[in-house]
Order: sequence, then C-alpha cells, then structure tokens
Amino acid sequence: MLAEHNIQQSMSRKGNCLDNSSMENFFGRLKTEMFYGETFQSTDEFIRTLEEYLWYYNNERISLKLKGMSPVQYRTHSQI
Repeated sequence: MLAEHNIQQSMSRKGNCLDNSSMENFFGRLKTEMFYGETFQSTDEFIRTLEEYLWYYNNERISLKLKGMSPVQYRTHSQI
C-alpha cells in the first residue's frame, strides 16, 4: 500500500523500529516533563510553552549520558 503512494517504510524490518527509538524517547520525555498535568488556554500558549521547553531541553537540562552537560554544551565541548 505504501508503494502505491511512493512512500518508503522507515523501519528496517517488520517490528524492528530501533531507528525511531531516539525520537520516541524524546517525545516520551517531552510529554512527561512538559505536557502531562498542564492545561493550555490557547494554541499560542501551547506553542510558547513548547518553544520554552525546547530551549530548556537543549541549553539547560543536563544529562548523565552527556557527561553532566546539556546537549549544546556537549556539542560545543566536543568540537574544541
């Protein structure tokens, strides 16, 4: 059915979606840290909150996998 619309499946094999695991992890964390328990009064408020979270996630949130640095700090550090 995908071939009819010239769409290529992203999974390597049926039921093996490891190529998508990093995004699944991010969206799970996004929902847990930003979305659950919140009520947004408008779409603009949601977008503003999402943009603030993305800035926080990339610039302030430390990760043990990144040696206690934020993603931006880790990328900058590894380029030196």
